[in-house]
Amino acid sequence: MPWWFFRRRARATASEAELMSRTARPSLGEVALPRLQGSRRYLQEQPYLLPKDLGEVNRLDFQHYVLRSLLRGNYLAPIKQPRRILDVGCGTGQWAIELAQEFPEAVVVGLDVEQTKVSSSPPANYRFVKGDVLEGLPFESNWFDFVHQRFLLAAVPLAAWPGVVQELARVTAPGGWIELVEFSIHVSNFVPAGPATERFLELAGQLTALRGLDSEGEVMRSLDRYLEEAGLLQIKSQRIQAPLGDWGGRLGSLLSLDARETWKAISAPIAARFQLPEQEVLSLIDRAGHEWNELQTKWSFAIAYGQKPTAH
Repeated sequence: MPWWFFRRRARATASEAELMSRTARPSLGEVALPRLQGSRRYLQEQPYLLPKDLGEVNRLDFQHYVLRSLLRGNYLAPIKQPRRILDVGCGTGQWAIELAQEFPEAVVVGLDVEQTKVSSSPPANYRFVKGDVLEGLPFESNWFDFVHQRFLLAAVPLAAWPGVVQELARVTAPGGWIELVEFSIHVSNFVPAGPATERFLELAGQLTALRGLDSEGEVMRSLDRYLEEAGLLQIKSQRIQAPLGDWGGRLGSLLSLDARETWKAISAPIAARFQLPEQEVLSLIDRAGHEWNELQTKWSFAIAYGQKPTAH
C-alpha cells in the first residue's frame, strides 16, 4: 500500500502559502498549563486544554461509543464507498478504525499530535500519522474522499477555525465530503442550568478564553459558515439535543458520566488558575450532576457537512 502521498509539499503556491499563514499556530493565550498537574499530564506546546494520558484515553473511547449511540452511526454525510478517509484529531483512533472496518477497500488515516493508544490488531487499511492541523496537513491536495473532524473545540483556537476548515477543504478531493462535529461550553448549551452548572461553566469559560479557545459557542454556531467560506456546497447542519443525567435513561446516564469526567479533567487547571481548592471545583461538578437530574437538563452539539465542488 503506497504511503507516498503523505509527503509534505516541497513548494507551496502563492495561494497555498497564504492559506498556511492563516492556519499558522496562533498564540497559546495567557495561561500556560503545567506538564503535570496532580496525576494528569497536559501538553505544554499545544492549545489543547484536556489532558493526554491513560485516563483521557479511556474517556475518549467511552465518549466515542456514547456519540455513536446518539447519532445511530459514525457519520451523517452521504458518503458512498470512499477510497480515502481522514480523521483529523483522531484521539484514540477508534472512529477511524471503525471506518476502516466498514470500508475495507478504503485507506483510512487517523491524524493527531501524538498517538495516545496503539491498537494490538488495527485493520490493515488503517494508519496513524503524526501531524498538527494548526501547522497544515501533511497530505497532497484533493486527496481524501471523506474528511472528518470532531470535538476539537478544546484544541483549535477560535481565530484559527476558518483557516483550519479551509485546510480540510484543501486535502478533500473534488466531490468529497467534510463533516464537522462540535460542542460548546457556554451555559446556553445546558438547558436548564442550575447554579452549580453555571458557576463551573463560568470558570471553565474564563480559562478557555485565556487559552484563546472559544468560550461563547461561536464555533458551534458557525460550522456551516466555515464550510461555505471554504467553498463547499450541499451544506447541511443540525443540532442534536440529548438528555443529560439518569433521568434520560441509559444514554442520558452515559452522557452525564462523560460530561462529569470531562469537567474533572480540567478541575486541576481551573483550581490552579483561580486559586481555588481543587475539592471546591470537584464539589461544583458533583452538585451540577445532581442538578441535571433535578432540572432534566439537556445538552446539545452540532454537526455540519458539505461537499467539495467537482472540477469543471
